[in-house]
Formats: sequence, structure tokens, C-alpha cells
Amino acid sequence: MTSQEPDIAPLARLMARLRDRERGCPWDVDQSFETIAPYTLEEAYEVADAIARGDMAALREELGDLLFQVVFHAQMAQEAGHFDLNDVMTAIVTKMERRHPHVFGDAQTPPDWETLKAAERSKKQEESALDGVALALPALLRAEKLQKRAARTGFDWPDASGPLGKVHEEIAEVQAAAPEEVEGEIGDLLFAVVNWARHLGVDPEAALRTANAKFERRFRAIETAPDFSALTLDEKEALWQAAKRKA
Repeated sequence: MTSQEPDIAPLARLMARLRDRERGCPWDVDQSFETIAPYTLEEAYEVADAIARGDMAALREELGDLLFQVVFHAQMAQEAGHFDLNDVMTAIVTKMERRHPHVFGDAQTPPDWETLKAAERSKKQEESALDGVALALPALLRAEKLQKRAARTGFDWPDASGPLGKVHEEIAEVQAAAPEEVEGEIGDLLFAVVNWARHLGVDPEAALRTANAKFERRFRAIETAPDFSALTLDEKEALWQAAKRKA
């Protein structure tokens, strides 16, 4: 590990070479913002996974992969005449300094984060309180952000009893739905559960990740039983209950 100031120039030069239409890599040259975006999301998730596993060696590698994605997008933007990597870095430094006047300015206390961001959005002349909530976010996370934006306008339940009642209402609607309506009703139910979680102070995305990990851990434990697939459902359920008691 070194303490010298980071130098991103070699990575920028590497990316420019990969995108060189005469000497570069045909695959890299052929990419666009749209084709690279899924890889960018994938790398961000892999960073989060390395953190969740506490694997610092993997985190170092995944952060490099994510940084490569940033440089890739900046290179394509430069080629199209929109902006370059220096513009990206200048913009984020300027934004962070503006958002931390208690560190880089004369303010004595940190600003209210939501008020500050609302002021930034107003300068962008957004037409709706929901503008700027990215479409590519995981659905649970996006639902929570949409609800929080709406809540800022006063459109919200006063406490958790309202969302809980809505969850029960949506369950009944799923049960009564015609086959072609089930998907929509399930979506409404999930949205209501996110709202309930928000009022309980629970991060729904984190809660579901925890549930996924719990299910995976328990299922991996029971599927090692001899002839697992041939067991009856009751036998598998007994193994499941035993696994629950252990973890």
C-alpha cells in the first residue's frame, strides 16, 4: 500500500488506446453508453458484494473495475464532444465542496442534507418532486426513494399504521385478482410493503438482501441431506425447521 497521490492518467491513456479505432480493441471501440451501462451496474453490485463479504482483496479489484467503467463512459463522452474525465472530476469536487461548507467553507455546522439537495434540484428546474429518481435503481430502492420524495410534499401516512393497513388491503386484492391482474396487484403489494418498512425505519433493500442470505445459508445446509430431491415435502420441511433453529 502506498501513500502517494493517486494518478488516474495511466488508466485514462489505457482507455483511450482501447477505444482507438485503428489500434484499439474492436469490442471496446464498438461499445456505447447504452451497451456499457449494464456492466457499470454489475460492477457496482460486485463492489457491494465484496464489502458485504468483508473481502478487502476483492474490494480492491472491484473498485478498480468500477473505476474503469467511469473512465470508459468519460472517454466515450469526450469522443462525442460532451465532456471529458477532467470535467467529471472537477464537477464532483465542486459538488462535494459545495455540500460540505462546514469543512471547506465558513459554516459552523453541517447543512441540512435534504434541504441542500432540494435547492440543487430546484436549480435544475425539475417539474416534479419525483424527477431525478433513476430508472435503473433496483425496484425496491427506487420505490423507497419515490415514496420519500412524495413524503417531502406532505403526501405520506402520519405513522406506520397507514402503510400496514394498505399491506392488508393489497393482499386481499391479490387474492381476489383475475389471472391477468395478479402481476399488477403483486406490484402494488410490494410497493405497500416498502412503504411500511420505510415507516418502521427499515431499509427494504437491505432487509431483502439479509433474507436472501438467510435463505441461501439454510437451503445449502439442508440440500446436503442424502437423496434430498427424493425426500417428501414434509421431510424437507423438517430439515428446514432444524436449519432455522441452528441459523
